[in-house]
Amino acid sequence: MLYCLIKLELLISIMEITANNPNLTSWINIPKGSDFTIQNLPFGIFVPKTENSPRVGVALGDKVIDLKELEDYGYLEGLPFELSDFDDRYLNSMMKKGKMSVRALRNRISELFTEGNTELQKNEFHVSQVLYDQDDVNMLLPIKIGDYTDFYSSEQHAFNVGSMFRDPNNALLPNWKHIPVGYHGRASSIIPSGVPIHRPKGQQKPNEEEPPVFGPCKLLDFELEMAFITFDGKPLGDSISTSEADDYIFGLALFNDWSARDIQKWEYVPLGPFLAKNFASSISPWIVTLDALEPFRVSGPQQDPKVLPYLEYDGDKHLDVTLEVFIKPEGRMEQRVTKSNFKHMYWNMNQQLAHHTINGCNIKGGDVLASGTISGNDESSYGSMLEISWRGTKPIKMLDGSERKFINDNDTVIMRGHAEKDGVRVGFGEVSTKVLPAK
Repeated sequence: MLYCLIKLELLISIMEITANNPNLTSWINIPKGSDFTIQNLPFGIFVPKTENSPRVGVALGDKVIDLKELEDYGYLEGLPFELSDFDDRYLNSMMKKGKMSVRALRNRISELFTEGNTELQKNEFHVSQVLYDQDDVNMLLPIKIGDYTDFYSSEQHAFNVGSMFRDPNNALLPNWKHIPVGYHGRASSIIPSGVPIHRPKGQQKPNEEEPPVFGPCKLLDFELEMAFITFDGKPLGDSISTSEADDYIFGLALFNDWSARDIQKWEYVPLGPFLAKNFASSISPWIVTLDALEPFRVSGPQQDPKVLPYLEYDGDKHLDVTLEVFIKPEGRMEQRVTKSNFKHMYWNMNQQLAHHTINGCNIKGGDVLASGTISGNDESSYGSMLEISWRGTKPIKMLDGSERKFINDNDTVIMRGHAEKDGVRVGFGEVSTKVLPAK
């Protein structure tokens, strides 16, 4: 087993990520400013609107590449995949082949669609069967999610919340700079972009001097997060180190971890949020591979006090990804309410995965690990309405003249994200969710 793991690590390090070449262009027309450049090639699950057969796709410009058809026509020969890996309702089967196989697959797709390669381009019939307009497909939940863990890894967010509810001089709890704090969330209620949610109900205690009341949440909030999805990890009892973590991360998506603040305030002591969080979390449909994000690595903050040895890491493990959140009242224009960046995280993904497994917890393919709310260092970059409106004391003015302290019924919350460097853009599309009244 040890020999196999060492061999796998060597193969991964040796295989060049040719798909990241910034000089590549495609024979497919890619609109200016598109998230889905040839340097991206994210994976997702789509179903044509005229059919009922979900399968694996890759986004390129305004098109979706059908990997089932690519495989069927023989364009993916020599790769360790079968037709059933792509003729599937989830990406999990494809991901079972591991990081090196997915890297080789992405390299091959890049090769087929690069300007000057005519293997596929010269066969008009095959092109017509392999490519769909994004407007002609529906995107589904891309992963069969086994387990979901939510972290609390933005120092500014933790400081803001601690300042509001405790003491600004002691905003961070004593453990916060020693461990990547996290909790196990509810996997069954993670939904894809476009699926509406109903305002949750639960107990609240608006008046400290009176008994709790039951009813619809009055302080519904979004949380701007990024989530990463794992390949199969190690057996129960083994740990993944910070240096190994990249080999176990498939890719990333935008993540809106909805929160009912008034329900949460009443229930979270002593075991943390429950009904305040388990009603819904929204994820974007395209999974951008960690490979595609390699050019956007940046250094993280100085961690003080010094972390324990198992949390130490080498190299740049943070990612420079611009993130925006918009609120769209029903029948009105959308309005941006925050602009942040994933690089603001105190704890990075490698540390989160190392901490998660240090006790021998076994990570499985398709697990989702979310960053926690991402807040920058000023008010324009806070990652939740709790912070933006500072607990409702600073409502924001909307374009239609209304105000928002939290999210209203029939509002749609939209999150978008992209990385850009040296003229190359790698984006995530969006995660969009409408809030319907409580049932």
